[in-house]
Amino acid sequence: MFRRSLALASVAMTVALGLAPSAAAEAPAARAYSCSPGYFCIYSDWNGGGTRCQWSQESKTNTADDCSFIQRGQNVRSVRNNTDHRVQYYTRTNHKSRVGSTLSGHEGNLQGDYQIRSFKKQ
Repeated sequence: MFRRSLALASVAMTVALGLAPSAAAEAPAARAYSCSPGYFCIYSDWNGGGTRCQWSQESKTNTADDCSFIQRGQNVRSVRNNTDHRVQYYTRTNHKSRVGSTLSGHEGNLQGDYQIRSFKKQ
């Protein structure tokens, strides 16, 4: 009985002092990945955050033509492939220096130390 009382007192003291972990601290970070159906999207931040650029075409030879954060020299940190096909991406224009690909309907963080300068349907 003494141990049980001691345990309850310990829990009550922890909560009273604010030492108990909050629910927000344990919850995983929200994932954005806002990407229209039929589009391939790249993001300047992790988990689909930051600035987004998106394309509905199956191939792009130079993403800097119409992506503001690529024009500013920022790297791509995450992608979302909301198309019905796999997308291959490259660190150079005109589909040179392939660095990776993402399956249809998938998303995720990249290494984050390069730009996607072109892409095409696989």
